[in-house]
Amino acid sequence: MALIEGYKSPWLDEELEILQDAVSKFYEKEFVPHVEKWNEQGCVDRDAWLKAGEAGILCASIKEEYGGGGGHFGHEMVIAQEQGRAGIGGFGNSVHSGIVAHYIQSYGTEEQKKKWLPKMASGELVGGIAMTEPGTGSDLQAVRTTAKKEGNQYVLNGQKTFITNGQTADLICVVAKTDPEAGAKGVSLIMVETEEVEGFRRGRNLKKMGQKAQDTSELFFDDVKVPTANLLGTDEGKGFFQLMQQLPQERLIIAVQACVAMEKALELTSEYVKERKAFGQRILDFQNTQFKLAECKTEATIARVFTDNCAERLLRGELDATTAAMAKWWTTQKENEIIDECLQFFGGYGYMDEYPISRMYRDARIQKIYGGTNEIMKLLISRTI
Repeated sequence: MALIEGYKSPWLDEELEILQDAVSKFYEKEFVPHVEKWNEQGCVDRDAWLKAGEAGILCASIKEEYGGGGGHFGHEMVIAQEQGRAGIGGFGNSVHSGIVAHYIQSYGTEEQKKKWLPKMASGELVGGIAMTEPGTGSDLQAVRTTAKKEGNQYVLNGQKTFITNGQTADLICVVAKTDPEAGAKGVSLIMVETEEVEGFRRGRNLKKMGQKAQDTSELFFDDVKVPTANLLGTDEGKGFFQLMQQLPQERLIIAVQACVAMEKALELTSEYVKERKAFGQRILDFQNTQFKLAECKTEATIARVFTDNCAERLLRGELDATTAAMAKWWTTQKENEIIDECLQFFGGYGYMDEYPISRMYRDARIQKIYGGTNEIMKLLISRTI
């Protein structure tokens, strides 16, 4: 079901349309047949990352000199959207390519970029970012994980939880306090190569309401020693600033995922209500169905157009944190509302696992929480009023 007849995202040029077709075919051939298995085992197979690397799906917006695709955020949007359309919920590429790789490219030293980015682009290294702690969610200034400098090493101690790619990642960007007395100015980002250190442990692969194939884990750092060269950048205390600088892109990625989910839900529901009959007529023929879906289509269209506008601003380097927060909270709220409305038309079938709308309903709920809760988004917006 087309949202707007003849509408095409203004940032979607011919090159990106070719990429869109190639990525769609790749996911359909290489990933879709394994989705059920990945959901059951709680993580994506490790070799899927290598296949994605070979196909150019990883680090598409990282510079070619560091092994990336040399593209821009539009390339990442296309890849994320096709993943959503294919119904592949567990592949944590948005964290790997859209977040961790960009932290390294934006703030890393030349040596760090050359060391890590090519292997992230190939899938040899899987990236993760360890922010959240058992007692600290959106308030990143309050993290308790410490990185104490001892000679030419940092000694990390602390615990992280809800970490995407937690069971798979072998390069983890850890948010830690290098100066516990300095508040936000004491936060630094430390890169941990998990195969190179002692004292690092992965906890449980956490059981969740949705996104079953996504490995989300607890991580433990017990006197983990890493070289001081693994400080992201050259100066301590820059971590909070680095985190804030990247947030508009991270939150727009979530908004993009929300738009795709809404559009997919409407497509599935449109097909169903045209086929399913009740009381001698199609469900679509009931005025209630028409009005509800009209509302959903309108709101999904508004979300898409607004998100596209944000994407254009980001590509020009003009997307501010407040507008990104607006996009994140509004699209994810509408995603949950629209999928809920759509599921209702499926009746009991919508509650069954084998129907995609059921999984979409569960998977959508986290979108209002990660990347900063929607309540935090509203707080940020309210400060500009």
